[in-house]
Amino acid sequence: MSSSRTSRFFPRRHGLAAALLGALALAGGAQAADAYPSQPIKMLVGFAPGGANDILARVIAKELQQSLGQTVVVENRPGAGGLIAADAAAKAPPNGYTLLLGSTGSQTIAPALSSKISFDPRKGLAPVSLVAESGNALLVNAKLPYRNVADVIAAAKKEPGVLNYASSGTGSTLHLAGALFARQAGIQITHVPYKGNSQAITDLSGGQVQMSFSGVPPAISSAKSGQTRILAVTTAKRLKSLPDVPTVAESGLPGYEFSTWYGLLATGGTDPAIVSRLAQEVKKALAKPEVIAIFAQQGVEPVSSTPQAFQTQIDRELTRWARDIKAFGITVD
Repeated sequence: MSSSRTSRFFPRRHGLAAALLGALALAGGAQAADAYPSQPIKMLVGFAPGGANDILARVIAKELQQSLGQTVVVENRPGAGGLIAADAAAKAPPNGYTLLLGSTGSQTIAPALSSKISFDPRKGLAPVSLVAESGNALLVNAKLPYRNVADVIAAAKKEPGVLNYASSGTGSTLHLAGALFARQAGIQITHVPYKGNSQAITDLSGGQVQMSFSGVPPAISSAKSGQTRILAVTTAKRLKSLPDVPTVAESGLPGYEFSTWYGLLATGGTDPAIVSRLAQEVKKALAKPEVIAIFAQQGVEPVSSTPQAFQTQIDRELTRWARDIKAFGITVD
């Protein structure tokens, strides 16, 4: 009798115990999120001060500092296309006190380019939320006769390899924007890498190179000088900052799109409750008019997301860029 009752009721007790443990785990996660943060937070940036990553990081850091009531310090660790900072964030304690302001280039392109990456780009970092999206602009030297994308494609088909385009470096998003343009258009154009976008635009203005894929703010500044001309933007839709400039797709290359995103990430394994709270704070910050205004000055649009949606996007792009970079034949190692 005793044995029968024991065998009959043990599963119920086991189920109750499992439920209790689950409830305790959920309570522990909630308590961790409530107690967070109890010490200063460090936000890593994989590029030098003054660039888009750095500027956006400092805006978000300021907002998080106000909403969380804890110091948020931005720390620049440039190098390896953003991988040095990403590596440091991936290997930090998974407690939410080390964050990373990452981007398309550092989180999905650089891992596909480098064979020396020492962390898993899918698991080493925990996506928190998108922060912003931006496109690029296709510029040409103002003395050239090209007035639209169709003109450029026609000239490149007439003389394969003669037209060249500048970028901010081999493997950069601007390089890949040009490589994708050439592949989809079925043309040959010569890539000329520089050590930065400003150097590339300087030589484009001087006529040393003929075209360039550039970030939007410096492209606008260059075009205002009269030395270059903006033909199109690489986004799916026209940009608010350039409403009269067509997209590449509507100006001669249907189906073309190349956008860059910026986003906040934590160390892989960070408590989901903490990640969720950070995502909520980012969403609230991006709705503020003053933040929207600062982002507009940088040529980017504020965009938030759930951690799950951000993870799905990163996984999808890692697969895409591994395939495309191999097809382009681009290597940096």
